[in-house]
Amino acid sequence: MTAINDLVPHRDLWIGGEHRPGADRIPVMNPSTGEILTDVANADVTDMMSAVGAAHATQPTWAATAPRQRAEILRRSYELMIERADDLALVMSLEMGKTRGDAEGEVAYAAEFFRWFSEQAAHLGGEFRTSPAGATRILTSQRPVGPALLVTPWNFPAAMATRKIAPALAAGCTVVLKPAAETPLTALMVAEILATAGTPPGVVNVVPTDQPGPTVEAALGDPRIRKLSFTGSTAVGRNLLRLAASNVTRTSMELGGNAPFLVLPGADVNDAVDGAMLAKMRNGGQACTAANRFIVHRSLADAFTEKLAARMKSVRIGSALDAETQLGPMITARAVAGIQEKVNAALDHGAGSLLPVDAPGVGYFHPATVLTDVAADNPILDQEVFGPVAPIVVVDDEDEAVVLANNTEAGLAAYVYASLPSALRVAEQIESGMIGINRGLVSDAAAPFGGMKQSGLGREGGREGISEYLEISYLSVAW
Repeated sequence: MTAINDLVPHRDLWIGGEHRPGADRIPVMNPSTGEILTDVANADVTDMMSAVGAAHATQPTWAATAPRQRAEILRRSYELMIERADDLALVMSLEMGKTRGDAEGEVAYAAEFFRWFSEQAAHLGGEFRTSPAGATRILTSQRPVGPALLVTPWNFPAAMATRKIAPALAAGCTVVLKPAAETPLTALMVAEILATAGTPPGVVNVVPTDQPGPTVEAALGDPRIRKLSFTGSTAVGRNLLRLAASNVTRTSMELGGNAPFLVLPGADVNDAVDGAMLAKMRNGGQACTAANRFIVHRSLADAFTEKLAARMKSVRIGSALDAETQLGPMITARAVAGIQEKVNAALDHGAGSLLPVDAPGVGYFHPATVLTDVAADNPILDQEVFGPVAPIVVVDDEDEAVVLANNTEAGLAAYVYASLPSALRVAEQIESGMIGINRGLVSDAAAPFGGMKQSGLGREGGREGISEYLEISYLSVAW
């Protein structure tokens, strides 16, 4: 296997087109073994402000760059990412514990944002129309909002970076990317790809840090940052919104989820189980879109539970580097302990467990778990588990299922398995930004990704994604 330091030879900060050493170093762990993989430079507040300065200094030139040129750089970035797919997938498996299949799928998904937004860059428009009074003409145009601070999580280190970088660059915005301290290597590889593709120095800056609080607060306190895009927990998102208010900084927030997975009359149970495995077990359940609550009609509950338990029991757990592995490690030992704490609380509240499977003794693993006899007031239904745990709640009718599905502050993703008319009727009642109808996957670079309620603000991906990085300028023209 290629050594990690050969895969990512430049592990310093990337600021203004230069590698910089940073204040000290952050160890990067391998969750499959619990051992240190390598280390990267650790940014402090001074480094963050240098990155902000580089993005600000380059902003006018990048905004004035022809849309076609920006598009060509993004398209070339897509091609380079596909060329380096194997290396990127390996790095994600090493630093995040993503199974090989999940890692390869993420590279393809992440690269698609570069391709999709390369196609949008040259089609930014405006409007020319007559005012209602007829005396003037209304002329509008779109312009980049300005330097953007991008804060990404550890669970999709490639896709979360490209989903933010691609529309920002397409719109003409420079960026400062702060990746999660657990998975900085993938972000540095993406930065290298963008530089190779022709991104000018200072347009993309990457500052790994284990001091996210003070560094992000310092950046948001600087009026040169005009946009914040954050993916992470609702609690952190609320705090960032308060900080962003000081300079009335535009924000996009993709926050926590608590996705319901409804199985209602008319559903094909085998298809529903296939969808459940995808919606629950992709990324080991460590996804904001992961199915978190299985709400099953009583007429289908026994068959669905039996089949799902059999599938979960057959899941092969082990090192992310093993090609046969279907469930890799969780991100940290703390994450494992948090998942087990939620499971124990559910069991104390009367739930039963069908899968008493032991996890490997080395690394950060949690076994696939199915919880039955889960009451509607069980505390596990109010929490984002972020792991391979499937609690099943039995309901007696469609209305009860909808009420239970909406009984959460989150509204990011949901899944409905039923006859198509029933599924569409139910989907219209569910308070969620994205709903999978008879399928267990909703993510698509060409579709708007985002939630309702406390799951966030704004959308990423789709045609809507680039709008988050654009301002509308209106000219009133005498005629």
